[in-house]
Amino acid sequence: MSVSVESVGADVAEASVGASVARLGSAIGARVDGVRLGGDLDPGTVATIRAALLANKVIFFRGQQHLDDAGQLAFGELLGTPTLAHPTVRGRDNVNVLPIDSDYGKANSWHTDVTFVDRVPAISILRAVHLPPYGGDTTWASTVAAYETLPPSLKALVDNLWAVHTNAYDYAANIDELRIGGVDVKTEEYRKEFVSDLYETEHPVVRVHPETGERALLLGHFVKRLVGLSSTESQAVFQLLQQRVTRLEHTVRWHWQDGDVAIWDNRATQHYAVADYDDQPRRLHRITLAGDVPVSIDGTPSVVRKGDATHYSAL
Repeated sequence: MSVSVESVGADVAEASVGASVARLGSAIGARVDGVRLGGDLDPGTVATIRAALLANKVIFFRGQQHLDDAGQLAFGELLGTPTLAHPTVRGRDNVNVLPIDSDYGKANSWHTDVTFVDRVPAISILRAVHLPPYGGDTTWASTVAAYETLPPSLKALVDNLWAVHTNAYDYAANIDELRIGGVDVKTEEYRKEFVSDLYETEHPVVRVHPETGERALLLGHFVKRLVGLSSTESQAVFQLLQQRVTRLEHTVRWHWQDGDVAIWDNRATQHYAVADYDDQPRRLHRITLAGDVPVSIDGTPSVVRKGDATHYSAL
């Protein structure tokens, strides 16, 4: 059953001792204070976190230096079922934890996580491990706000559009390929691992959020083409819609500090890691929580065209 955002509340009131939510923008983003993340949180605090997430799309926590991979995973299990680290990229030290490591490239392209499979993750949890001395912010955009602010004529177009997503069309194809001496070896290894198994899934461009009932644009850099359009038409419409997603009014930018944790609703956002820290090392650890198969506004589910992701995530 869907739950309206209004019933959750854009400004989530304190629902447990010490927890408070401060909004960062009208469309997206909030900071949650007074919470020590871990697997031992009480149900009231977990409910506050989930409500804040649904209402604000991405939420941030400062001062979580006590967390390690095990603690991050234990906390994630309070919100959902962890997936494997990635459908094709193995977790380096933990099968559920994906290192977002600048040694293997930079995710400086707008995307929603793992949309090339049918079972798109519901929630992503990202923890700062090692930060550069400058730069390295991450920006999130509300794909719900992007849809809601479309004029009626564009809504009429996108409500019936479908797109093919694939891991062969990802940011890793374009990162760091001009380093001195040619393509960086680690980047090339990561690229090969990323496409070691090929996936293609046909998703509705407008999906219905399973918890809030909101409509959101499902796009990002894994889109190969729009179904029924020529390549030129696909690119033109895709760019038009992507520009709507990334309008500054729909975004929030987070400046990472040691001990920070970000949690975002992967069903209602895109994100972009800003690559403005030169060759300084940057490492964050991500876990994702299992989602469902997106459905269009008429209830039609996404369709697998290539690949089987049952090993990656339960439904």
